[in-house]
Amino acid sequence: MIARTSTPVPLGEYVPSADQRVVLRDVGWQGYRSLLALRGERRRPRMAYLDGAVELMTTSRDHEGIKGVLGHLVAAYCDERGQPWSTFGNWTLDDESEDAGAEPDECFIFGPTPERKDRPDLVIEVVWTSGGINKLEIYRRLGIREAWFWKAGAISVHHLTAAGYEQLAESRVVPGIDLAMLCELVAVTPTSEATAQLRARLRS
Repeated sequence: MIARTSTPVPLGEYVPSADQRVVLRDVGWQGYRSLLALRGERRRPRMAYLDGAVELMTTSRDHEGIKGVLGHLVAAYCDERGQPWSTFGNWTLDDESEDAGAEPDECFIFGPTPERKDRPDLVIEVVWTSGGINKLEIYRRLGIREAWFWKAGAISVHHLTAAGYEQLAESRVVPGIDLAMLCELVAVTPTSEATAQLRARLRS
């Protein structure tokens, strides 16, 4: 069953290991770009921008661990299924004409010629604390084909259509991937063991 959504992804109330987040209001586009420039290449804090609001977020160790494992698992799955992939981490994505910008936890371009695309096919976000601005609306404006949100041990998939994002039970950009299995393997340590278990299951 497909559920159409134009509302923010619900954010949990749980905070096992909180990220630090501040939202600044009434910041123009040039102000946002100036903040990015002041931060430089350090990539922290991560920033998102929507309609004059800038979110500054310093992620926790738990947040970074989950996003890292998810990225490795997606890459391992694609390797096993022969799907070409390139990863671009928390690439700064923005568009002044859309008044929107974000830096995903992880992002991927699929196919043999990633240099031909100026936007990722997939972004992955780890939702670890409540609050913040509407990332799904940002990604809609930026034309991101698919967004995954990990929250409380489950992954929600949002696929872009002409009418906005549709929430789906499975991915269309990574066909056949078992999202429940990914969520199970996120808890496996070390990361090398999680990816080894994924490869073993796919080959069995």
